Amino acid sequence: MKSHRDVIIRPMVSEKSYAGLEQNRYTFLVQTGAKKTEIKEAVQAIWKVRVLHVNTINRKGKVKRFRTTKGKRPDEKQAVVTLAEGDSIEIFEQK
Repeated sequence: MKSHRDVIIRPMVSEKSYAGLEQNRYTFLVQTGAKKTEIKEAVQAIWKVRVLHVNTINRKGKVKRFRTTKGKRPDEKQAVVTLAEGDSIEIFEQK
């Protein structure tokens, strides 16, 4: 069985992810094989919040040129988690 900390890799920091905070939506980079129920359980267990919805996005890695050869960046999976009203995650709070 996977640990909850293994499912969620890190929070995504971008303008688009910070715009979602107003609707109580948080964006995370998750393990590529993680399912929506695993992501929901991991967020609820780590931060003690109630999760209403989980939307996932699979992103293919870009093909980039490295000197004389072509390489590929790794594929990523993002999860956009909507929390119940009144719940929040402190990592994203701006000072």
